[in-house]
Amino acid sequence: MNHAIAGLKNKEMMKEINIADINGFLLGHAENPGGGTGVTVILCDKGDGEGVCASVDIRGGGPASRETPVLEPEAAGEAVNAIVLSGGSAFGLEAACGVSDYLYEKGIGFDTGFAKVPIVCGSSLYDLAVGDVVWPDKSMGRAACLRAEKGDDRRGNVGAGTGATAGKLRGVAGAMKSGIASYALQVGEFKIGAVVAANPLGDIVDPGTGKIIAGLLDDDGCFLGSEKEIAKMITPENLWVKDHQNTTIGAVLCNGDFSKRDLKRIAMMAHDGIARAIRPVHTTADGDSLYAAATGDVKADVNAAGALAATCVAGAIVRAALDAEDAYGFRASATVDDE
Repeated sequence: MNHAIAGLKNKEMMKEINIADINGFLLGHAENPGGGTGVTVILCDKGDGEGVCASVDIRGGGPASRETPVLEPEAAGEAVNAIVLSGGSAFGLEAACGVSDYLYEKGIGFDTGFAKVPIVCGSSLYDLAVGDVVWPDKSMGRAACLRAEKGDDRRGNVGAGTGATAGKLRGVAGAMKSGIASYALQVGEFKIGAVVAANPLGDIVDPGTGKIIAGLLDDDGCFLGSEKEIAKMITPENLWVKDHQNTTIGAVLCNGDFSKRDLKRIAMMAHDGIARAIRPVHTTADGDSLYAAATGDVKADVNAAGALAATCVAGAIVRAALDAEDAYGFRASATVDDE
């Protein structure tokens, strides 16, 4: 399959960049391939150890998260030092403790007067049905930080995307392999990108063509279309949300000068990108969560930034499916004929 990421950019107005081109953020992955799980760490540091401004918006009905209240506009804290995306469901939140230890040893965190306390936020997706029943722990969180120091541009079956799958209306039966990826854009001096681990109940689709890239397969290995299948389950006796083996998590990163309230709006608008690329989405069986973080270097309009954030999120999700490889008995998009 050779899907273009259709309709995602106007070459006259913007250019595609690598997410590593956005200064102030370092990305690192670590994984347990046999366990089918992993962790992705985003270290947030402009060089002064003070962290960056961030917020979060959660649309799914089954999230697993850490330190989310501090990201609300009403909370006093203005900066975070790291964002952690992991597998392992709620167990995987332990990986953030390894990130916290790593930052503490470097003297990075909020100065309480007695010690510097790293502010580490995180969300986990459900991948316990893939591989062995293990989950990211403190050592894996630390390993991802060490990879981030050197730069880690891997994507697909790595980090939080190691055990990610798509199309789980029937649980893991008929699902396909997905993963994690990034997509970033630059307009003038403004840079924005998204890194997303796509592990949805629904299908991943190309926003430009509407074609399914990864999703629910029938017994012959053909796409069923999760939206059509859900329509058949509308009556109460056919309740379809029986498993919570899902969740798409990610972060929007930019160099804009935004407040926490602005970033909350950007995170909210960024969810439009999930809706463009995953169908259905934001169900009670998903814990869809998106962070938004900014270094404060460039003045930009919050609405324009939110629109670009949605574009980047959609692009990252498409790539997460396209860059995935067959694993754990699940087929990836490259091995499924969509015709």
